Amino acid sequence: MTQNIHPSAYIAEHASIGENVTVGPFAVIENHTQIGDNCKIGPHAVIRPYTKMGTGNTVHPHVVLGDLPQDTSFKEETISWLEIGDNNTFREGFTAHRASEVNGITRIGSNCFFMNNSHVAHDCQIGNHTIFANNVAIGGFVQIGDRVFMGGSVVAHQFCRIGSYAIVQGTTGLNKDVIPFCLIAGYPAKHYRLNTLGLKRAGITGDRYKIISSAFRLLRQNASIEHLENTEEIKYLKQWLAIKSKRGLHGFMELDRK
Repeated sequence: MTQNIHPSAYIAEHASIGENVTVGPFAVIENHTQIGDNCKIGPHAVIRPYTKMGTGNTVHPHVVLGDLPQDTSFKEETISWLEIGDNNTFREGFTAHRASEVNGITRIGSNCFFMNNSHVAHDCQIGNHTIFANNVAIGGFVQIGDRVFMGGSVVAHQFCRIGSYAIVQGTTGLNKDVIPFCLIAGYPAKHYRLNTLGLKRAGITGDRYKIISSAFRLLRQNASIEHLENTEEIKYLKQWLAIKSKRGLHGFMELDRK
């Protein structure tokens, strides 16, 4: 087994450490944890019990993964989990808590980037290729799709949903759901156009983009999108809208018609 563990690091007896893992000075990896191959655990990082991590993750200094949920009714002996996919980056001061319910899972996907001092609360579900800028904080049970960008200091109330390919402008406060593919900002927050750049970067262009644009205009008019061609994006949008929201949807701004 190839590992590079600093002598000052603490590795508990019942921690599972994969191949080619680096653990920096004064890092702590507690019991009932799994660290996949090729992970890098930085100085003073703490991996708490019931945390499972895939391969190729980079954990910077002073990150804490899998600590107890900030729920006053939670009992410490409850077994719940934080599960993390592959190739994520967690920058300095990031925190993620395990779930608040028995056998529940807080889940972070793969290829995500979490900047300094951002936070994922208990029971959240985070998709793949999602980015949190500095100081983003999301409450319990928040669901965030794939390829979402959360700008600096965004906060999201518990039980909110942010659909895939959405972008949330920095300092925005979310207390309702964010429609997939959209850009949202303002006080109060409102959808005001498609995330054109993000969609282009994801290869959603041409007719695929035009159909999403048609869907967005129809939703603004409170009209049905059932007649639109069932592209992959429209299928996802229909499925997302069919799920009963616990928070409702943020409203719309007038489109920029220039």
